[in-house]
Amino acid sequence: MPDKIGTENAVSRNPEAIVVGRGPAALTAAIALAEAGVATILAGKRPPRTDNRTTALLASSITALENLGVWDLCADKAAPLITMRLVDATGRLFRAPEVRFDAHEIDLDAFGYNIENPVLIDALEQRAGGLANLALIDDEVVAVEPDGDKTDVELKSGERLAARLVVGADGRNSMCRDAAGIELSNRPYKQVALTVCLTHTRPHHDTSTEFHTASGPFTLVPLPGNRSSLVWVLRPGDADAVAELGDEDLALEIEAMAHSILGKMTVEPGRALFPLNVQTARRFGARRIALVGEAAHVVPPIGAQGLNLGLRDAVTIAELAAEAKDDSRDIGGADVLAAYEKARRGDVMSRGMVIDMANRTLLSDFLPLQGLRGIGLYALDKIGPLRRAVMREGIAPRFGRPKLMRDEVV
Repeated sequence: MPDKIGTENAVSRNPEAIVVGRGPAALTAAIALAEAGVATILAGKRPPRTDNRTTALLASSITALENLGVWDLCADKAAPLITMRLVDATGRLFRAPEVRFDAHEIDLDAFGYNIENPVLIDALEQRAGGLANLALIDDEVVAVEPDGDKTDVELKSGERLAARLVVGADGRNSMCRDAAGIELSNRPYKQVALTVCLTHTRPHHDTSTEFHTASGPFTLVPLPGNRSSLVWVLRPGDADAVAELGDEDLALEIEAMAHSILGKMTVEPGRALFPLNVQTARRFGARRIALVGEAAHVVPPIGAQGLNLGLRDAVTIAELAAEAKDDSRDIGGADVLAAYEKARRGDVMSRGMVIDMANRTLLSDFLPLQGLRGIGLYALDKIGPLRRAVMREGIAPRFGRPKLMRDEVV
């Protein structure tokens, strides 16, 4: 029998919503639905704890996690992001000026917080396990089948579940997306991201530094103490060569790339390579299935947008489902999915476009384009109102922000 956590009565027998997945976006969606009064099951196999990545949670995501009772469970294990630096390390003829963004300039204590993914997932699972309106099933989902006024979910154990709304938070190879008949656009990049955590001898002063290199960003993001996480974007051949280095040699390479700003580096156990691409679902919902997180969209790890977009997806569908329930409407109906599409499409597409443009201009050898990039960064550095507007928009969308991210209760 699969491991079940949470209420075993009405929720397990007659859920109103089923969330498929076990990552941060899935857990957030399940918690938000349950907190809003929607009887929910979270179904998915708990993944092995081998993910060495971290997530820079922006201020609006922190607000949502605070409102859901999650943030207090992990806040002491996260590092604030108070300053962000962009440094041109391309060595090209046209070099952009260094640009610094300070959270205090837009009246924030921090832009957000950087946290290790296993720590965040532990906090989400702890909160989810204490909710009476939520049951967690630790079992693999093997089939998702829309069936008229409900959608069936089959588990590896043979158990079958059904609900009016299924939230597909099952990653970039989403079974839920396939079941909904939703096509996917996919554009691979000739880049690979190396991720690793580091200790260093100098303090980071809560400053994230992004070096722009000819192969992509090299980004050091603070962790508690004298530790940082690194996302290093490289060409595929270079990434393979760097990943094969021993710990000491890799630490020396990283220290050189970082111009020794954090002193002597020590590589922590666990490193990974991730080929970069952009994926976007043609629709974010159909046939009683709403897609969230990487089931709906995948963006490169540039500008800390990936999981923050997924968390906005999660709380948005929860709010729309709760509103439908309060109005005695079908929580998985076409009108709810249409509203979800409208609420999320603009945010996802606009941020994906900005990330893609920033990446392409960085990689381009076309001199006029390099010059335009430099002019744009110069304008950000020198024009205060423009810089502050970009900072505010980077933290959260101006329009369509979910209530949970505005200190409001669903």
